[in-house]
Amino acid sequence: MKLKFNGILVLLVVLMAQLTFAQERAVSGVVSDNAGLPLPGVSVLVKGTRSGTQTDFDGKYSIKATSSQVLIFSYIGMKTQEMAATSTNLNVKLKDDSVELEGVVVTALGIKKRQDEITASNQVVKAKELTQAASPNIVQSLTGKVSGLQINTTSNGANPTTRIVLRGNRSITGNNQALVVIDNVVSSATILQQLPPEIIETVNIVKGMQGGALYGEQGVNGVIIVTTKKGSKNEKLAVSVNSAVDFESVSFLPKRQMKYGQGWAYDPTFDDLKGHTPWENGAWGPAFSDPAYAGTLRATGLPQADGEFLMLPWAPVKDNIKDFFKTGTVYQNGITMTSGGEDSYALLSINRQHTDFVVEGDQLKRNSFIFKGGKKIGKFSLDGNVNYISQSTSQTSPELYYDLLQTAPNIPISLFNNEAIEHSWSVYVDNPSWVIKNNRQDNRSDFFNGIATLNYEINKNINVNYVGNIQVRGTEAQSHINEFSDFDYPVIDDSYLGLGGSSIGSEYYANQTKSRNFYGDLMINFDYMLSDDVSFKLNVGNNIQDNAFRITSQGGKNLDIPGWYHINNVLNPDPAYKLDNRYVGSRKIAGFANVDFGYKNYLFLNATARIEKSSVVKNSYFYPSVGVSFIPTKAFEGIKGDVLSYAKVSANITQVASTSAVAAYATDDIGVFPIGYPFGSLSSYITNTRPTDQNIRPEFVTTAEASINLAFFNDRITLDASAYQSKTKDLITFATTSSTSGLAAFQYNAGDMKTTGFEIDLGFTPIKTKDFTWTGRASYTTNKSVIESLSAGATQVNLQQTASIGIFAEVGEEFPLIKGTSYVRDTEGHVIVDATTGNPIRDTNFKKLGKSTPDYILGFSNSFEYKGLKLTAVIDYRTGHQVYAESIRALAFAGHLEESGDIDREVGYVYPNSVVESAPGSGVYVPNTNVVGYNNANNGSPNVEGMMIGNYPGLIDFYGGNYVTTGENLVIDASAFKVRELALSYSLPVKFIEKAGLTSLRFGINARNPFVVLAKENKGYTDPEASNTSGNGTGIANVGQYPTTRTVGCSLNLSF
Repeated sequence: MKLKFNGILVLLVVLMAQLTFAQERAVSGVVSDNAGLPLPGVSVLVKGTRSGTQTDFDGKYSIKATSSQVLIFSYIGMKTQEMAATSTNLNVKLKDDSVELEGVVVTALGIKKRQDEITASNQVVKAKELTQAASPNIVQSLTGKVSGLQINTTSNGANPTTRIVLRGNRSITGNNQALVVIDNVVSSATILQQLPPEIIETVNIVKGMQGGALYGEQGVNGVIIVTTKKGSKNEKLAVSVNSAVDFESVSFLPKRQMKYGQGWAYDPTFDDLKGHTPWENGAWGPAFSDPAYAGTLRATGLPQADGEFLMLPWAPVKDNIKDFFKTGTVYQNGITMTSGGEDSYALLSINRQHTDFVVEGDQLKRNSFIFKGGKKIGKFSLDGNVNYISQSTSQTSPELYYDLLQTAPNIPISLFNNEAIEHSWSVYVDNPSWVIKNNRQDNRSDFFNGIATLNYEINKNINVNYVGNIQVRGTEAQSHINEFSDFDYPVIDDSYLGLGGSSIGSEYYANQTKSRNFYGDLMINFDYMLSDDVSFKLNVGNNIQDNAFRITSQGGKNLDIPGWYHINNVLNPDPAYKLDNRYVGSRKIAGFANVDFGYKNYLFLNATARIEKSSVVKNSYFYPSVGVSFIPTKAFEGIKGDVLSYAKVSANITQVASTSAVAAYATDDIGVFPIGYPFGSLSSYITNTRPTDQNIRPEFVTTAEASINLAFFNDRITLDASAYQSKTKDLITFATTSSTSGLAAFQYNAGDMKTTGFEIDLGFTPIKTKDFTWTGRASYTTNKSVIESLSAGATQVNLQQTASIGIFAEVGEEFPLIKGTSYVRDTEGHVIVDATTGNPIRDTNFKKLGKSTPDYILGFSNSFEYKGLKLTAVIDYRTGHQVYAESIRALAFAGHLEESGDIDREVGYVYPNSVVESAPGSGVYVPNTNVVGYNNANNGSPNVEGMMIGNYPGLIDFYGGNYVTTGENLVIDASAFKVRELALSYSLPVKFIEKAGLTSLRFGINARNPFVVLAKENKGYTDPEASNTSGNGTGIANVGQYPTTRTVGCSLNLSF
């Protein structure tokens, strides 16, 4: 019997095994993303087992599973999805595990909304758009990709500075730059620039003010909401590695005349009465075609150690300035590891960037570490984020470029690359090779950022959320200049003893800063369905921000031991009023509420309110907003069809204020240390001579916006358009005061401004097949800020000004306005010249010369993808604005301006399109034939006695005086067409790499700013984006800025 039972048992086991084997069959299908594009490298696992596979290049997979088992599909950056293996053919569409999860967008204060519910215009930029060209700078990689967003690289270098403005200006002297929010806490553009691009998940550009109203006055200029990546919920450890190298070179330099060589008419005659002087920075010497000079060797530079001159060919040296700059490099390397489970996740990312700029010795080193983790325990969930960034930079003097521009065409700079005296070519400018070694600015910064988010779910409708953040930043900076003198050089001829020279005094300065920012949000969230058709959401909470900043600086001039840069080596420390040792603290507290009503998922109402108290001004202020959105394609049957697939209209009105123009303690009577003290042993403090009205009010900005969003042919074409108007009341600025008051200026509420604008974005997908996809986007942006009024009878406010140029806010004009000196003209526009000198007559009263805001900006981007091959391009065009190019001044007075080379300097120059008064006081003008710089009333002799033939002295007088002091000569068209990015990448099919344990492998080549086309009158003088300030007084590009650069490089990304 026992034997019989055992036999039956064995039979049953075999039968069950056969049944199990019969149930286990092949399940196959295709895994794609939201857009329907196949996803290679997706992990496919049978839940509860170790059985798994990956999708191939076409997103296809095949795995054995029973009908009762569950398949888990996971992919980095996508939401993990579980599907029952009930069918042998199972196609899966993964959704982004990011802020756009199921159409959800992270908005102000981390509140998540579906795109339908959002009543203010916004645009989301995904990670792949930010990293497609391997840019090391997230801010710059946004350029040209978002309508209404204007990003200017105001100063280039190893660590470039940028200005970020959304929808124009709203303040004269306050902050106009967009607020940056990273992982739901207020941050800064400086920190955003330091974040490695590989850890960014998405960037939500909140353009409509209503979308940022919950941030109060900080959100008045729009908000850039950045969300970094989280760890995957896949229990398997996933690792991604990225590496990129770029080669950087100068994009363009000013065109210079190459017909005349080194020399100056007023220097002691060196030879042949031709004005050739080998120690000159000017190019007012003989022509290279002069028979007496062409093909000969001529003295160049200062005498050498033996008293002899370098004898070099009298001929132009091609690219002599460009050759000074080297090919720079940018290295980026990073590794990111993610893991997690159903109720937890973790991410660790380590990245390094090393930039060697095109100027020898200029570099940036940056290391960043970020750890993110989260865990859900019952009704509690905790998310943490720790970020540490260490950065060091070393840069030379901003005057380096100015010195280079004054290099004569016949100077081979490469021969003067030693800092010693015998290797200098001019006594009037510093040798750039000496500058890069002896005039430097070094900076080190450490940034720590910790974020903790705690959420408790009271029930399915109510939860409580707290976000706490602490940011600590410390910097150490020092600048030094070594001592230098070239007065004592050997000579072989006593006639050169009076030549003179130049000297540079030594100095050393150091400062330390420490800042600590605390940010905290406590919020209670309600989510109810009031009926089957009406939804209700409410977010109520409070916000606290506490900021502290301390700076200590010291330094002075005259180092005891040359080359030793230490405060103990300074013989003449600066007086106390020049140094800095202060603490600045500020606090802001606010209560806020956000309410959303929805009706049948096609009509939505949003209202926000924030009451805010800042320590900077006396009173608290209330900031409300209300917006509505309506989706006709969901409201009415029959509208949505093959042609129109989606339609949304929205409108909102918002009122927010700003006190950014008012500094901490400005309304208090704080003693300051006056210039000239201590006097002997006597110290003194006085009341601030630039006080602020103690009852000053914030600048209130009221904005109305209307938008429409359309999609056609199943989203193959999308059209988004927005129009807006902002009115700012109680503009804050400084007014000059009577000298008898003892005050220099007084800060008060001064007037009103209006900003209007329009944006349109066109998206298109002309081709979309299994193997090939073409997508594109075009955008148009225009905005205009006009000063409507100023108080106390004022007509303009000066933001910055020299004797010939200035940036102003003027009633009835666009802001910022460029004004300066100009030439006097007759009624037909001809320039009137002085009959005696032949020089144009200059009107010293400032006239309108232009504006620094473009009339419009066009943006274009295209992406072509064929299987694993992808080509992308980003282009933008800006026009209708002007810029003051200081480089023209440096070129003109030294004889390097291209147009001055087209003049026969021995014959003379008649100013074009000019007239002269036929008789003094007659008011009748006739065509001018008088040569500039000549005494035309004295038989055409030069106005200034010179030691050379021809009209050289007259030209030097004109270009070095009249020309460079007339602002209109230096203001040029700022239009520019730029190819911002070109990128080509190839992702290998999974079947080729899976045996190596890889889930993806991508190679790429890229170029950033490879092509730039400037306006005709901008002969490489400046990049129109450049500015001598990151503040509001834009429009002046000085020569203390490096030329624009382009990069070409390659990248490698792999994951396993």
